Formats: sequence, C-alpha cells, structure tokens
Amino acid sequence: MAMTDLPSEQVRTLLAVVDEGTFDAAAGALHVTPSAVSQRIKALEQRTGRVLLMRTKPARPTESGQAVVRYARQLAALEREVRADLGTADDGSPARLPIAVNADSLATWFLPALIRVPQELPVCFELHREDEAHTATLLREGRVMAAVTSSTEPVAGCTVRPLGLARYLPSAQPEFAARRLASGPLEESLPEAPVVVFDRRDELQDAFVRELTGGARGASGVRHYVPTPEGFCDAVAAGLGWGLVPEQQALPRYRSGALVRFAPERRLDVPLHWQQWKLDVPALALVAEAVAEAAAVALHRPE
Repeated sequence: MAMTDLPSEQVRTLLAVVDEGTFDAAAGALHVTPSAVSQRIKALEQRTGRVLLMRTKPARPTESGQAVVRYARQLAALEREVRADLGTADDGSPARLPIAVNADSLATWFLPALIRVPQELPVCFELHREDEAHTATLLREGRVMAAVTSSTEPVAGCTVRPLGLARYLPSAQPEFAARRLASGPLEESLPEAPVVVFDRRDELQDAFVRELTGGARGASGVRHYVPTPEGFCDAVAAGLGWGLVPEQQALPRYRSGALVRFAPERRLDVPLHWQQWKLDVPALALVAEAVAEAAAVALHRPE
C-alpha cells in the first residue's frame, strides 16, 4: 500500500495523538471527540494491517507507526507551503518546527542561532531536549524535523551536514583538585575521584577517563547526577566532583577562580552535525542556515 492511499484525516489524527500524547488531548487539538480519534486510529491500523500506536501514556508510535508519523509531518509541512504559495494560508497559525537538540548546545550557542532566523517568519519552534547521541532517534520516530546530533549516519530520508566540535574541558573546584587530584598521577587519582555527570546517558566523563588511562578503566568513583547544564556547572564549582564542562561555560568560571582546568593539555571534543528531512520547506532551510552560521562562530573546526 502506498502512503498516498492513506486517508489524510486518519494520518493527521495519528500525528496529533503522538504530538499531544493522549487520545483526549488529540481530540481537543482536532476539535473532535475522543471516540472519533479512536475510530480513526483503528481504521488506519486496519487499512495498513499494522499496529501503529502503543497505547501508553504518553502514546508512542510503533516501528510501523513511525513511518506513518514521518509521512504525516512531511505532508503537513508540504501542504502548508502549498497553501502559502497559493495565498490561501489565512488562518494565521505559524509553521511548527520540532527540533531535537542536546542540553549543552541549548544552554550555550543554539538559542542565539534561532534569533538569527528572520523574526517576521511565521514559525513556532518546538525544541526537544535529548542527548546528542540519541537525538537521531527522534528523527527516526518522526517526532522532529531536524536535530543537532553526534551521528554522522543520516537517518533515512534526511540530509546531514557537519557543524563543528563542541569542546569540553576537565574542570574542578580548586580545593577539590588540590585535595583529590594532586596527590599522585592523574591516571590513578581521577578514576577514583567523585565525578559529576549529567544523567545516566552521559558518557563523556567515562570516555575522558578511558582516554587518559589508555582504555583501562572508566570513572569508578562516587557519581552525582545533575541533569541541567547550569546545575551541572554549579555542582562541579561547589566541589561535589570533577566534570567535563562546556568551554563556553568553563572559561568565565576559570577567570573568576570558581573552577580550574586540572589537565590543561587535555580536552574532549564532540563532533556535532545537523540532520534534517529532505523537504523543500523554506522555513526549515532558513533555520538550517542560521544554525550553521551560529555553529561556525561557537564551535571549533576539526584540526
């Protein structure tokens, strides 16, 4: 069955359920009853012969559902562009651009990138925060149209372009560094020292330790999980543990004396890329250019 054989009303309903999270919320967004939403989803599943939604809270698409969600979002974007070209887009609603971005980029250079987008452009940004190693998953699921990602492998139906290197510097409170990291070789003291990590998906500190020790071990000391960029920096500056701090956040704290770079010759660079759908959507193209321009200023070039 071709995607064009799928009733657009049912396809849009599936997208609404995924975006809103529940049948009731989707019904409100579509101005129909929850029963109508349920009937449309069941009819679409019968038509495709596949289960398209996991009835969880929030509802999530199955692997088959992800393909239909991608199609639905692309269809909505293209329809909007056609209406604009025909001069019939008179509802005044802005174009919706869901984008996945990692927390560190969001806290440092990414928001200034969005400011570069012409303010008169009728667009609504919907940002999804996710680890850079996992943002491509949201693209694959059809939940976003573009993503800042560390993945060089393009998601099916997407293009990929390099943005630059996000630089992380090994940092600690001066007293912590003197007490826990200066008593012997760093290769021996660092793995055992308390460490601050962003969340359980954050592997940067372990990668740094493995690089330092030649892959012999990761960070095995006490771990403190602090899942906000500012909170992470504050926790390191408070002396809870050492951590890899984004350069843009670390440099002012070095100057103030709140942090020290305990291994001045070492750093960890994470390559970032921009992936987006292969769609001729002017708003998405403008955002892509703005992101690339901001990244050229904020990120490092590969050596």
